Amino acid sequence: MAPQISPSILSADFARLAEDVERIADSADWVHVDVMDNHFVPNLTLGLPVVRSLLKSSRLPLDCHLMIEDPDRWAPEYAEAGAGSVTIHAEAAKAPIRTLRAIRAAGARAGLGVNPATPVDGFEDLLGEIDMLLLMTVEPGFGGQKFLDVVLPKVRRARELIKGRDLPVWLQVDGGVSAETIERCAEAGADVFVAGNAVYGADDPAEAVRRLRGRAEEATAKADW
Repeated sequence: MAPQISPSILSADFARLAEDVERIADSADWVHVDVMDNHFVPNLTLGLPVVRSLLKSSRLPLDCHLMIEDPDRWAPEYAEAGAGSVTIHAEAAKAPIRTLRAIRAAGARAGLGVNPATPVDGFEDLLGEIDMLLLMTVEPGFGGQKFLDVVLPKVRRARELIKGRDLPVWLQVDGGVSAETIERCAEAGADVFVAGNAVYGADDPAEAVRRLRGRAEEATAKADW
């Protein structure tokens, strides 16, 4: 699959979200929405009402990343609202299979996210229940963190597991993705890239997305996975 770029609006101007989403509408593939509840992670961002509002104006599908407690209760509502993808965290879900199936039944792609210290091998049997595996490359909760190279072997392992099962599961990385790190992620096996500061910290966010895509495509072409 060709690399996809999902800019995170965690780094956008919350007072001008619709405008900032429109700025990357012709260059990005998704709009990454970080939903945080100040319980599962130590930060509070936005929730379902804001997502519903963005869905009315965004030309791109929303990639909703739920960093919240009790995702089993809330995740299906994001899918029902119209999100294109909804990701829950393995560390928070109590009934992941049921919740992932509910997300799919509501018409969204179902994603499973894991934190940097969480091994991926324990979730091999769930690969058939998901459309995307998200690997955090920083500790979740805040934007602008330094990329954790220690996660790269896990990205490679996840790619091996997906390839071994011959499943059309996307492999997403989130955290510290920039022009300096995206090539390493692509070479390791990632094909969907969340970038916040690297996009919205640039003078021209749309051009920043295009540069990131170019670097990812070059690295993917040379990768052996």
